[in-house]
Amino acid sequence: EVELVESGGGLVQSGGSLRLSCAASGFTFSSYWMHWVRQAPGKGREWVASINSGGSSDYYAGSVLGRFTIFRDNGENTVDLQMDSLSPEDTAVYYCVRSATGLSPMGVTELVPVGQGTQVTVSS
Repeated sequence: EVELVESGGGLVQSGGSLRLSCAASGFTFSSYWMHWVRQAPGKGREWVASINSGGSSDYYAGSVLGRFTIFRDNGENTVDLQMDSLSPEDTAVYYCVRSATGLSPMGVTELVPVGQGTQVTVSS
């Protein structure tokens, strides 16, 4: 059974940092692209960042470029999202999702999260 368990969210002040983590099991982690998406209240899912299966290439939405960094550890089957310079606009539930190949941002948003997500709340 595929499991993706997100953790690390919380309440932080504007300008602060958080590091999210996603623990994966039930599949060959090193064979999959991994992505972070987020969903704010009343809005659809938004692509945040992606990393290829080997970890050599990463991609970011314009809204987070330069502030967020995606990492993966194929030995530990984890993918992290380091989030710096947070703003209230980053408030959302964050999910990690997987895909067998690279996808467009829209394609990533169509992936259905299997985990519960982790809530990030940024106060102004």
